[in-house]
Amino acid sequence: MAAKKGGLGKGLDTLIPPKKETAKKVENVEIKKIEEYVDINKVEPNKDQPRKSFNEDSLIELSESIKQHGIVQPLVVAKKDDYFEIIAGERRWRAAKKAGLKEVPVVVKDYSPQEIMEIALIENIQREDLNPVEEAMAYQRLIKEYDLKQDEVAERVSKSRTAITNSIRLLKLDERVQNMLIQESISSGHARALLAVKDGDEQYNLAMKIFDEKLSVRETEKLIKSLGKEKAKPKKKELKNDFVYRDLEEKLKTVTGTKVMINR
Repeated sequence: MAAKKGGLGKGLDTLIPPKKETAKKVENVEIKKIEEYVDINKVEPNKDQPRKSFNEDSLIELSESIKQHGIVQPLVVAKKDDYFEIIAGERRWRAAKKAGLKEVPVVVKDYSPQEIMEIALIENIQREDLNPVEEAMAYQRLIKEYDLKQDEVAERVSKSRTAITNSIRLLKLDERVQNMLIQESISSGHARALLAVKDGDEQYNLAMKIFDEKLSVRETEKLIKSLGKEKAKPKKKELKNDFVYRDLEEKLKTVTGTKVMINR
């Protein structure tokens, strides 16, 4: 159901401009560009990797390709104490393990922990590897951890400010609904429509109805709108009744000379 996200037009260097001190430091960093082979068990994923889910069928397909042709594009890694941390290429690494490879080709680059986190974050956005919830979390991290405003993020990833805002709003959904979005049981359009419903349980029940009855986004919007009208009706009636009771209480007070309260 999920619509394919549009491509991004700018590179890593323009997405998160480094501070002056960082820029100077990067200029002096020695970067190894020579490809080498390392023990696959000495390579570990980046703990700050924004991508949390990997399609199992896709991994199996890639592992079969790796068995036939090997890894065409080496992993980009950073050297740690006694292991290598993946900066880019975790999917290839996972598939290589499935294929039974003992060694993997890597390019070692000397990045700071902050730079590693930035690159891992932006690479996934650029490669369109993130599901809508992961993408929303990535934008939120850019804003919170790098002090960027929504319009600044929008400019860097070549999207509209509205697209960034709508993406981040998905994080307000009930966690169960977010999981359904991750699993593609509902689309981003369905999810945005459900934001009009404030109660988490009601959001989830509606999401299940969307999935079970295969409702379109338009049908979902109409359903939520009709539910909103139904909820509003009793409130109007209640307000009208309150006015009638108060008016009657005032009239009885005038007649009896004492304060009168009518039990609703």
